Amino acid sequence: MNGRRALTACARGFAISWLALVSITLSVLTIVSISFIPLGLGVFTTPPLIKAVRAHANRRRLLAATWSGVTIRAPYRPLPADRRAGVTGQVELCTFLLKDPATWRDLLWLQVDMTAGYVTSLLAFVLVPYGIEGFVLAAGVWKPIVEAGGTYWYAFLPIDSLWTALLAVPLGVGFMALGATVSPLLLRGHFLLARAFLDPTPQMSLERRVQRLTETRHDAVDTSAAELRRIERDLHDGAQARLVAMGMSLGTVEALIEKDPAKAKELLAAARTNSAEALAELRDLVRGIHPPVLAERGLGDAVRALALRMTVPVEVDVELAGRADEPVESAAYFAVSEVLTNAAKHAGASRMWLDVHHAEGMLRITVTDDGRGGAQITPDGGLSGVERRLGTFDGVLAVSSPSGGPTMVTMEIPCALSAQGAAR
Repeated sequence: MNGRRALTACARGFAISWLALVSITLSVLTIVSISFIPLGLGVFTTPPLIKAVRAHANRRRLLAATWSGVTIRAPYRPLPADRRAGVTGQVELCTFLLKDPATWRDLLWLQVDMTAGYVTSLLAFVLVPYGIEGFVLAAGVWKPIVEAGGTYWYAFLPIDSLWTALLAVPLGVGFMALGATVSPLLLRGHFLLARAFLDPTPQMSLERRVQRLTETRHDAVDTSAAELRRIERDLHDGAQARLVAMGMSLGTVEALIEKDPAKAKELLAAARTNSAEALAELRDLVRGIHPPVLAERGLGDAVRALALRMTVPVEVDVELAGRADEPVESAAYFAVSEVLTNAAKHAGASRMWLDVHHAEGMLRITVTDDGRGGAQITPDGGLSGVERRLGTFDGVLAVSSPSGGPTMVTMEIPCALSAQGAAR
């Protein structure tokens, strides 16, 4: 197992070492392009080069996560959507990119990647092959080398005879054992070095969080206003209309109770039906605002009850050591409801899985289905609404949905749980 791990780290280190050439090329071209901005030419060449640098950095972020489990967040500011066309728009884009602190941190990382980053990736590669060289020398390759150039130095061992060539074997074993231990660590060290430059600084993270909270605050206000309008419309078109009709029926009953008792009894029966329907609509309305099971039993039992009402079978796994605040539970519940409903309607799934648990101060919810895939977060789609709902609590939503499936929707909300009301 260690040997396979070492060989894997060796191959990956070799692959990454070649990316230093990309870093050198992008560094030189970007610096030259920026220097040409006063001449006007750099305004047109700098933005595509900065985008290429970001793509190169994002590729390293992906490799860091998949090869060594090192998470490197992307700190880039979103590009302005209202950029003007033509030369003016190009100048605005170039200015915006150069004002982004992440651009200059990327350029600094390029310098580090083609020096220290190259060394660490090369060291992760070279130890195991260098150990194999000891076996190759002992197999007889030493002789033509020595005859052609004299004494050959293998590390600190001078090889000039069969005896010294045989000593290269244990030395090679030592290098291979060292590589088996050190190569994965060197590979991880390479990505940790990259994270020191590519990860957002605390100031950048704070700035991005403030911007996100500002956006989600506006979304929350808009969502609240829309919810109030929905409640008003449901009351007006539903329960209120039935109550008005019931009042009119009771007025007619009062006038007919002596003249036509049979008709009065018929109208009383209709009024009773209207009152029952109005009560049912009010209960549905209240359930849409805050389901009673959520208030009484907590998020775990609420999502279980929700899963039972779905047309597609849902396997639920809940592990919560307490209860979150009511607004967080409500947001999580309706987010789960929206995602499950979307999957049941549009994914063509035959089965869904719901996992809810809390760890490290984060409520994590995952909804998976075996449908056709292709789900995306679109501006007016249901997932966009879920993202805005979670954003109110500084939560995030991620979607993995390749064509052909499966689809996995992951939601995270930072929160603490109370010590009571555990749901398992």
